[in-house]
Amino acid sequence: MSSQSEWWDVVDADGAPIDATFRRGSGPWPLGCFYLVVAVCAQRADGAVLLTRRAASKDFAFGWEFPGGSALAGESSCDAASRELREETGLDVEPLKLIPMGRFVEDAALLDFYVARVTGNETLALQSTEVMAAEWVTPDEVIRRLNAGRMAEPWSARLHWLWSSTEQELRRAR
Repeated sequence: MSSQSEWWDVVDADGAPIDATFRRGSGPWPLGCFYLVVAVCAQRADGAVLLTRRAASKDFAFGWEFPGGSALAGESSCDAASRELREETGLDVEPLKLIPMGRFVEDAALLDFYVARVTGNETLALQSTEVMAAEWVTPDEVIRRLNAGRMAEPWSARLHWLWSSTEQELRRAR
């Protein structure tokens, strides 16, 4: 789907739809309203987590991040996170198996962050228009990349807010 044909629900500060939709790129965002963004920290049984590198054509090109994107109109946060993970990486995790880590509030977006345990087939199928590379790394490597300025810019504030609880969840699984 072209980003210009994406429709998003307009939501309030609590993430509840306000009975309006917005076509991505169609003009200024309505003040005081939000759209929903999701991201997933996929974790293998050995404790490694998946980072993806943004394609050259994207904003924040070449930066590392967790797979994710915008929820489409009518889509729940969990459904969007599952879809984005599958589209960008080929990993299929059922929405009900996603573990919520928290919500980060940005100027016009609410980011819901999840952990997903990946079992079975870990073969990646990257969506070339979104992702140019992917690596399974240790949680410590995520912080090294953040501190070295290698994460896509939005992830600096997001990880400062969400990483402590995420690291606890990642350790619990091991």
